[in-house]
Amino acid sequence: MKFVDEASIEVIAGDGGSGCVSFRRERFIPRGGPDGGDGGDGGSVYLAVDANLNTLADFRHTRMFRAERGGNGMGRNRTGRSGDDLHIAVPPGTLVYDAQTEEQLGDLTGATSRLLVAKGGYHGLGNTRYKSSTNRAPRQSTPGKPGERRGLRLELKVLADVGLLGYPNAGKSTLIRAVSAARPKVAEYPFTTLHPHLGVVSVGPGRSFVMADIPGLIEGAADGHGLGIRFLRHLARTRLLLHVVDLADGEGGEPLERGARALFAELRKYSAELAGRERWLVLNKLDLLDPAEAERRCASLLAGLEWQGPVFRVSALRRDGTEKLCQAVYAYLQPQREAEHDT
Repeated sequence: MKFVDEASIEVIAGDGGSGCVSFRRERFIPRGGPDGGDGGDGGSVYLAVDANLNTLADFRHTRMFRAERGGNGMGRNRTGRSGDDLHIAVPPGTLVYDAQTEEQLGDLTGATSRLLVAKGGYHGLGNTRYKSSTNRAPRQSTPGKPGERRGLRLELKVLADVGLLGYPNAGKSTLIRAVSAARPKVAEYPFTTLHPHLGVVSVGPGRSFVMADIPGLIEGAADGHGLGIRFLRHLARTRLLLHVVDLADGEGGEPLERGARALFAELRKYSAELAGRERWLVLNKLDLLDPAEAERRCASLLAGLEWQGPVFRVSALRRDGTEKLCQAVYAYLQPQREAEHDT
């Protein structure tokens, strides 16, 4: 299924049913009086998280959603049937905005999250409600209130603990294939990855985390060049960024340092908050270099960047060093999860 991370829809809640004007006209009851019932409430519209969804593609063709109208009141004090609520399934991580005001209405992240986006109309009143000591035969009733109508803009930010960041062909897709069951496309040309992929990385029984692979960035991405800038929002919820560098690219040394700095500059230009996220360096494709050349390039890159954070040297293709990387990532994430659980 095609990955879609934005959608615009219109939701219409059901109108309330109208009240009824009716009088009892039964034999042997000459003064039966009013017996018109109230209408039913209109159905409301909710957005509800479905953990089985990971894209907004279902909204490409269906863009209008309408809840059921409430039934009208009837004689013999019978109340109209309330309209059924409408629940629209969305993937976890969906942000909901009012299309007209751009106000954020909700952030659906929990597995059972639900958000009311359009309230159903209130029911109308039947003439029984207007009976009094001075008004024995009321002929008043009220129509049901109209349901809310609203345009919505949906934006998906995938839920992942770790995000992979890097240039095209840095080996991000190969890395996520090596450590999880995700199977993104891998090829020798740039921009093989056209949309985010999620993979669950298991490091032992009951010990796992979610990794996200997004399309590669290029210099000038923050100004609209390339594909990746559109998908950087999917890194917004991550706790850790893994900056994957193709150590076998070009001549090494200064070009690698310059490329790493340029990519971080694009990240900072897009979001200062995202640029301040914890970031580890993953030097990939060691299998394409002899050990001496690999060591020379690693030392040159780290010295040029004046890198102080964690560094991992891996070959995603051969899975060399990937187990150590995943164990370190889990050890970093687990205290944060426990702290959130305690609060």
